[in-house]
Amino acid sequence: MNNFHADRQKPSTQPLPVTVDTTPALQETREPPPSVWELLRIWALIGLQSFGGGSSTLLLIQREFTERHRWLTIEEFARDWNLCIMTPGINLVAITVLIGRKLAGSWGVLVSLLGLLLPSAAITTLIAAGFQEIQHLAFVDAMFRGVVPATAGIMLVVAINFARPLLKQGYQEGIGMLLLSLAFIALVTLALIVGKIAVVFVVVASALAGRLLFVRAPSLATAEQQSDNKEQP
Repeated sequence: MNNFHADRQKPSTQPLPVTVDTTPALQETREPPPSVWELLRIWALIGLQSFGGGSSTLLLIQREFTERHRWLTIEEFARDWNLCIMTPGINLVAITVLIGRKLAGSWGVLVSLLGLLLPSAAITTLIAAGFQEIQHLAFVDAMFRGVVPATAGIMLVVAINFARPLLKQGYQEGIGMLLLSLAFIALVTLALIVGKIAVVFVVVASALAGRLLFVRAPSLATAEQQSDNKEQP
């Protein structure tokens, strides 16, 4: 009996089962899909605020669907936008269709297009009707000179938001991949600004180069993680 109690008091030397939660953190924070009417309201607000060109509209879309409501991650949004860039036509219309289809199906496509295009088209028509009467005034020219740097700042913010997932992934995969990503961004920028190469050729060449340069990135990251695990006792 004493031996029995002694055995019960001995701590167990068997390893305890460890449960690893492999569920991405995104599933905990992702909001449920919106209703059709909510989607229409959101796109209509974007259409009413889309002053400053495509860059400002793209920034509004990105903030609304990835930050304010968390229906998409920034990585998903960047991937969808890259897909739209590689297709002909108006990129903003393409991303609107893609997001609407992803969140609410066929009705989502319809209400997303209506919400984005109708308010902005109405505002543009009204402004164009009265612009001819005031376009020669000095204060109008001064206002346009102020809008140009604002638009440049918006484009810079959009560029940073799209580059951030790529740089984050490169950092996680090692300093070599991070430097390669930075060099890739710089090369594409020079091709557009200095070389004045057509955007379609730059996009196609970038896709082919990415296929050659980044195809082994996941395996490299896995190899680095395995080497780190071997070094740990």
